[in-house]
Amino acid sequence: MKRFFTEFFRRGLIACGFGPIVLAILYLILHYKGLIDTLTVNQVCTGIFSITALAFTAGGMNAVYHIERLPLMSAILIHGIILYFSYLGAYLLNDWIEWGTTPILVFSGIFVVGYLAVWAIIYCITKRNTKKLNEMLKEKQQKIIDDKKQSD
Repeated sequence: MKRFFTEFFRRGLIACGFGPIVLAILYLILHYKGLIDTLTVNQVCTGIFSITALAFTAGGMNAVYHIERLPLMSAILIHGIILYFSYLGAYLLNDWIEWGTTPILVFSGIFVVGYLAVWAIIYCITKRNTKKLNEMLKEKQQKIIDDKKQSD
């Protein structure tokens, strides 16, 4: 378990530096779209602190996949649940979504669809790469068999 927390902390520290950069880009986009004109000191500080914590958590949670005794589907479920509540908390804290059943349900639907889409892409890429590796191994094994037959 010590290895998990060490890996979580290491990955979290790497990722948390990108949180404020993403927040700055988000604020610039909202400004250029005319959706915000000015921000209070409280909004900026809350945004920086919450997004840094969110990036730390999101980066660190990838360490869950290094727990060897944990089945992949359990790791995905734990990862998804932690990320869901982290993102929801950050969005509510920054007033990016309103408190209420409908906004939270809409957010939840978008999060689930996005999370599943990312995992579907990862699954397809991994499956394709595995197929390529298996084909390369078969070719290599066949070459070894053919070379052995020629030498006999």
